[in-house]
Amino acid sequence: MTFHVARSVSEGESANDGSHQPLSRRALLRRCGMGLGMVGLAGILGRDELPAARGETVSAARGALAPKAPHFAPRAQRVVHLFMNGGPSQVDTFDYKPLLEKYHGQPMPAGNLRTERLTGGLMQSPFKFRQYGESGLWASELFEKTAAHIDHLAVIRSMQAEVPNHEPSLMLMNCGHGRLPRPSCGAWITYGLGSENQNLPGFVVMCPGGYPIVATRNWRSAFLPGAYQGTYVDTKHTQIDQLIANIRNQRLSAAEQRRQLDLVRALNERHLQQRGLDAALESRIESFELAYRMQGEAAEAFEIQHEPAAIQQLYGSGTHGRQLLITRRLLERGVRFVQVWSGAGQPWDNHDNLEKNHRQLAQEWDQPIAALLTDLKQRGMLESTLVLWGGEFGRTPVAERPALNGRDHNHYGFTCWLAGGGVRGGYAHGATDEFGFRAVEQPTPVHDLHATLLHLLGLDHERLTYRYAGRDFRLTDVAGNVIREVLA
Repeated sequence: MTFHVARSVSEGESANDGSHQPLSRRALLRRCGMGLGMVGLAGILGRDELPAARGETVSAARGALAPKAPHFAPRAQRVVHLFMNGGPSQVDTFDYKPLLEKYHGQPMPAGNLRTERLTGGLMQSPFKFRQYGESGLWASELFEKTAAHIDHLAVIRSMQAEVPNHEPSLMLMNCGHGRLPRPSCGAWITYGLGSENQNLPGFVVMCPGGYPIVATRNWRSAFLPGAYQGTYVDTKHTQIDQLIANIRNQRLSAAEQRRQLDLVRALNERHLQQRGLDAALESRIESFELAYRMQGEAAEAFEIQHEPAAIQQLYGSGTHGRQLLITRRLLERGVRFVQVWSGAGQPWDNHDNLEKNHRQLAQEWDQPIAALLTDLKQRGMLESTLVLWGGEFGRTPVAERPALNGRDHNHYGFTCWLAGGGVRGGYAHGATDEFGFRAVEQPTPVHDLHATLLHLLGLDHERLTYRYAGRDFRLTDVAGNVIREVLA
């Protein structure tokens, strides 16, 4: 909506200087009422006051990714989120349930569990389990190499989501709310801590083959400034020019690009000064600057061929090995939050052919995960890096179809694990019932997981807030408790 405001031409002002252009609502508020309207608008948009009201230039008001002090001494400095989208089965990975073998093919015993998602007979795991490490925690053969690090893992067996549907559960796990647009976990963390490298994004997302379900909403910044949104990389590609679009300019030198960018920035700054607060325009200016700075450092960070042959062999030649080796290189260069996805769509959503599909997916992931943990440990980085593995929910202990070859969605009880900075290794938190359907000991909502992540990073989840639309928002909404038992 625009408004036309009639005014006289002042002395020395040309009648055709563009002053009679239609005004936006923002411009109208700025010109009317001695600017009080814009002060109110600034509060609505999530800023305490306008840059000019603090006596700052627009440029000085930004620097969104500059490092920031945590609330208290952190145990971890950075996060890797290994996202198994689609929902891996807890009873086929890290939550051993021997009774499934005994009652294979039989109905779930009546009366002891809610059964709205239980559509077939109980289904034993097609994978062998055994105990690992000094802690003796159970894991299946699917993650045998990862389980070699079991004494560094805190396995949470009592996770709970809110509904058995992908979209809201993805939003809950990534953004803290299943329905309303909220900033993602990575956006909140970079908002709270900034980045240690101003030439790379603070939050990087890697997903081979395209977007997962609900696409960029998984790593959005929502009402936080756009600088905190995740930067997506399609890691199915191996050439740097394909991994990061327009990373190199084949026509202009760096000096020529700098002059060009300075001109564009000056024009944008002038426009921004005229418009006042404009988060979208500020984000665009920031993105231009970051893209220019990335041309040197990002290209080097993604070129894993510079790694020693032994390290490349450790991670393996597959897509996920390449993703996790890039992850370690990004962490070394100060990227705060790296999220690594299984692939486009929902690969772990195995309603049928679970044995074949879970085995294939695990074979693609097991060696790279073990390699990342090994590599971080030998470089002295694991103690300051928090690694999270899991999906948006788990799967039922019963088969979805009479063929007994796949499992349905299960949000009542599922598994994730943490490793690294400040985590109590070799520890299992909570438990599901004897069949692995519902969390019955120490149920752990997603908000508790988020509160714990923030705590390990030195952030109080109740203090990490952002005022928007007249209300203080936070990742954990109005819930969340730190899981003290998983802290070392």
